[in-house]
Amino acid sequence: MITLIRRELLDNLMTFRFAAAVFIMLLLVVATTAVLIRDYERRLASYDTAVKKHRQEILEKTTYSIASLKVNRPPNPLSVFNVGLDKRLGNTLGVNYFFVPTLWDAGKHGADNPFLNLFSSIDLIFIFQGILSLLALVFAYDTLAGERERGTLRLVLTHPIRHGQILFAKYISGMICLLIPLLMCILLVLIMLTMSASVFLSTDDFFRIGGVVFTSFVYLSLFYLIGMLISAATRRTSTALMLAMFVWGFLVLVYPNMILTAIKTEPHPDTTLSAYNRIKQIWEEFDRDRLQYLANDPVPGEKWQFGLRGDGFTRRGTMDNSSSLLYYRVTGFHFKTLEAESEPLMPHAQNYHRFFGTQVTNTAERIWLVRKPALDALYTRPAKMEQTLLKFSPVGLYDAATEAWIGTDLNSLQDFFTAVQRYHQAIIDYYLNNKIFESRLWIVGAEGEIDWNLLPQFSFKRSDIGINAKRAFPDLCLLLMINLVLFAIIFLIFVRSEV
Repeated sequence: MITLIRRELLDNLMTFRFAAAVFIMLLLVVATTAVLIRDYERRLASYDTAVKKHRQEILEKTTYSIASLKVNRPPNPLSVFNVGLDKRLGNTLGVNYFFVPTLWDAGKHGADNPFLNLFSSIDLIFIFQGILSLLALVFAYDTLAGERERGTLRLVLTHPIRHGQILFAKYISGMICLLIPLLMCILLVLIMLTMSASVFLSTDDFFRIGGVVFTSFVYLSLFYLIGMLISAATRRTSTALMLAMFVWGFLVLVYPNMILTAIKTEPHPDTTLSAYNRIKQIWEEFDRDRLQYLANDPVPGEKWQFGLRGDGFTRRGTMDNSSSLLYYRVTGFHFKTLEAESEPLMPHAQNYHRFFGTQVTNTAERIWLVRKPALDALYTRPAKMEQTLLKFSPVGLYDAATEAWIGTDLNSLQDFFTAVQRYHQAIIDYYLNNKIFESRLWIVGAEGEIDWNLLPQFSFKRSDIGINAKRAFPDLCLLLMINLVLFAIIFLIFVRSEV
C-alpha cells in the first residue's frame, strides 16, 4: 500500500502540471492578497475617519433633540479570504429615538475606488473555487482512464492488490499534490497578513483560518473525486478530459451565475404597498393623538412650538405621513438661547415633548413590527433562497461554509445590526429613565452643557469561533457526505468495470 502511494505520488510530483499548478497558485494568491490587504487598509482608514467624524459631530451638538448618533461597522480583517457581504452591505447606521434601525437601512461611509474594487472583488476563496478545483480535475481525469488506456492498470492488478487499495493510493497521492500548493498559499497569506501594520489576528482568527483550510481540503477532495469518477466511467483520456471540463464549467461558472440571474430581489409591489399603508395608518393615528394633545393643552391656539422665540432657532425634519417603507421623519427644533418672554411657555413645551417623545418611541416600535416581516419578505427570504439554490453546487456549499468561518455571511452581519438595535433600545431607556424628553436640554442648550460621554456607548464583538463553526458545520457536513458518496460510486464502478 505504501509502495503504491509512493509510486503515485512521485508520478504526480514529477509532472509539468504539478509545477505549473504551484507556480500559478502562488502567483495569483500573492498578487491578490497584496491588493486585498491594501483594500482592507483603505476600508479600515475610512472606518476610523467616520468614527472620529461622527464623534466630533455629536460633541458639537448642544441639545438632545438634534443629536443624531451614528454607528459604524468595522471591516472584517479576514475578508481577504472571503469578502462575502462585508463590502456589499452598508457599514454606517443612524440611531434615533424615532426609528428602529435594520440591516437594510445602512448606508456606506467612505468613497470607493473603482479601479481598486475591480481587483479586490476577487478574493482568495474565489481563486480556490475556480483554479484549485480545475487543477483537481486535471490531476484526476486520467488516474484510471489513462492507466487503462496504456495497459498499466491490467499489469498492476496482476499483483495481489485490491481495487480499493489502488483507489485509495491514487486518492491520497492526488490530494497530497493538491494540498501542497494550498498550504503554501495559506502560509504566504498569513505571512503577508502578519506583516501588515493594519491587520491584527486573534487566536480565534487562526482557528477560523484553520476551518477555511479544512473546508478547502474537503472541497478539493470533492472535485478530485469527481475527476476520478469520470476517469473510472470512461476508457479514453480525451473523453475524460472533455467531460471534466464540461462538469467544471457547469458547476463553477454556469450554475452559480444562472441562479444569481434567475433570483430577483426586487421588492414585490403588493408587499411594499401593504406595509406602506399600515405604516401610514400608524403615523396618522400618532398625528391625531398629537393634535388632540395640543387641542387640550392649557395654552389655547398654540401649535407644537408654543410660540417660543430665541437665538439660533433650528428646525429639523418634518412630519411626513407619506413616508416610504424604509424611511420616515419627525419634527424637531432647538434654540441656543431663549428670549425672556418665552420662559413662561417653557414648561408647556417640556410637557409636550414628554408626551411627544414617548409617543414617537412607541410609534417607532409599532412600525418596526410592520417593517420587520416586510423587510424579511423583500430582502432576507430572497437572499436565503438564493443561497439555498446555490448549495446545489459544491461551489455554493464551499462559499457558504467559508463565509460562515470568516464571519462575512448574512448571519454574522445580522449579529452586528442586532447589536445596533440593542444599542438603540439602550439609548431609548436612557432618555426615558433620565427624563431627557422633558428636560430643558431637549430644546435649549449651549455648547458644553451636555456631557455626551454619559450616553450608553456602542460596543460590538465578532461572534466567537464556536458560533462560526456551528454555522459552517451543516455545509461542511454536506461536502463530506458528497465525498463519501462519490468514493463509494467510484469503487463500485471500478470493481465492476473491465480492465
